[in-house]
Amino acid sequence: MGGVENSMVIKINKWDGSAVKNALDDAIKDVLTKKYNYIENFTLLDGRLALCGIAVTIAIIALLFDYLYPFPASKPVLIVCVSLYFVLMGLLTLYTTYKEKGIFVVAIQRDPSGYNPDLIWEASSYLKKYDDRYTLVLSVSSPSTGVTNQSVVTKSIAKFIDVNGVVIPGLIEAVVTDMHDSITRQRKDK
Repeated sequence: MGGVENSMVIKINKWDGSAVKNALDDAIKDVLTKKYNYIENFTLLDGRLALCGIAVTIAIIALLFDYLYPFPASKPVLIVCVSLYFVLMGLLTLYTTYKEKGIFVVAIQRDPSGYNPDLIWEASSYLKKYDDRYTLVLSVSSPSTGVTNQSVVTKSIAKFIDVNGVVIPGLIEAVVTDMHDSITRQRKDK
C-alpha cells in the first residue's frame, strides 16, 4: 500500500469490544496522521482533561482538609467539595455526550501554499456491545465556509482483525483511504 508503516504487530482480545474499538481507532488515527501527515489537534481531549483535572483537585482539597481537620470540623468543606465533584462529573458526561460525540481524532490539514484555510478532519466510531458492526464516520469541514462533508462506513470487525486477534493495518488503511478520497471528490464537485 505504501502508506502507514507499522512494524509493531497489534494483537488484542478479539472478544473484548472496547479493546477492538480502541485498536481500530488507533489504526485509523495513524492513517490520518502518518499517511496524510495531518497535524493532530488535542483541543477536544484537553477539554475533557481540564474537567477531570478540576474534579481531582477538588477531591484532593476535600481529602487534605479532612486530614487536617477531622470529620466533624470538615463537614461543610466536604459537602461543598462533594457537591462540586458531582456537578463536574455531570458536566463531563454532557461534554463527552454532546461535544465529543465519539470523536477520537481531530486532525488539521494545512494548505501547502498557505493561501487557502486549513481543513479540519474528524473521525468518530461506534461499536455496540455484543455487536461486530464497526461504524466509522470521517468528516472534513472548512471553518471559513462552514461546509462539512462526511463519509460513513459500517463493516464487520472481522474485516480488520484476523482469527488470532491481530489488527491488519493495510485493510484499515484501504477503507480510510477510500473514505478520504470520496470526501475529497465531494469537496471538489461542489
